[in-house]
Amino acid sequence: MKNHNQKPSNFFLRESFAGILMLLCAAVSLTLSNTSLGAYYQWLWSYNLMGHPVAHWINDGLMAVFFLLIGLELKRELLIGRLRTFERAMLPAVAAIGGMILPAFIYIFINYGQPSQNGFAIPLSTDIAFVIGILALLGDRVPASLKILLTSLAVVDDLGAILVIALCYTDNLQIPFLIAAGFVTLLLLMFNRLFHINRAWVYGMGGMVLWLLIMESGVHSSITGILLAMAIPFRKGADDAPAALWERGLHKPVYFIILPLFVLANTAISIQESTFSQLWQPHTLGIAAGLLIGKPLGISLMSWIVIKLGWSELPEALRWRHLLGGGMLCGIGFTMAIFITLLSFDTPALINSAKLTILLASTLAAIVGSLILLTTPKAAVIKKEPCIRA
Repeated sequence: MKNHNQKPSNFFLRESFAGILMLLCAAVSLTLSNTSLGAYYQWLWSYNLMGHPVAHWINDGLMAVFFLLIGLELKRELLIGRLRTFERAMLPAVAAIGGMILPAFIYIFINYGQPSQNGFAIPLSTDIAFVIGILALLGDRVPASLKILLTSLAVVDDLGAILVIALCYTDNLQIPFLIAAGFVTLLLLMFNRLFHINRAWVYGMGGMVLWLLIMESGVHSSITGILLAMAIPFRKGADDAPAALWERGLHKPVYFIILPLFVLANTAISIQESTFSQLWQPHTLGIAAGLLIGKPLGISLMSWIVIKLGWSELPEALRWRHLLGGGMLCGIGFTMAIFITLLSFDTPALINSAKLTILLASTLAAIVGSLILLTTPKAAVIKKEPCIRA
């Protein structure tokens, strides 16, 4: 057995390509939707396939695999990664929580009492693929410690978003199916912990059953990924453990097939004059303010509190402006923000205007965050001299 240590350079390179690919997909989708081919393009994603539109199979089927990958990455980070100790996890975890609570508060403040209040979770999450892509383009102007911090923050951010989806976006909760899903989860955990079963196909079949039960229970299928990831065997330092094999095997399909398909299907926005008039509605203002103000302030403020209390320290070579710039980049919501939009609203007008706001706010967050980081010099690294005893 070999130690499985993913090289940071490979990780950032993969995420960068994924971010660029999704950006291209969004550009293609928006362009096609607003040409003479727009009607045919919209028809493609609404085509009925086995009782559901093609977009439904992508959003509720293929995206379940995306959430499984998030669950596996979270498990690795908690067991052997940057979140494995309290001291390491404190700063990114608290910063991520601040970056979720403040955007949600701002959105609710603007939309309180409105039919659009249900969209409070839209500005919560960060699209790490785009963030890493921008950091890669900025190159050595950005300290490596900021890339590591934002990646760790995004892991906690994703977990928070999934929990919010599971708890707050449920329809007609079906207790029998929920109990059955709990039983299957317990059975898979027993296969791992008690019987030490390492057959990947066992957990694959169990995961499919679990996904079907959770879909029928009324809880969104995104929670399936976290539950299944908890059950899949992970052995420290083992390169052939099912969790390690699945995580490596899912990266390329998720980042280069599933997410691009999701972007193509969900950015097919027909932009008309009435669409722009919707950009000044409470829900769009809440999304924009949450991403552009709530995210950077929430992350920076909570980081400052944790560091001032002495619970953590500012990472090497970072200044406070780096945290502000990184927090602004975290205002790039995109994938998860669009996903939650589909759960929050029912009317096409609200959905389209929310998607367009997400795209515009994410673009602005990318530009402003990049400018802040480009104009911020690295802090001097203080090397600690070894203690020499007489």
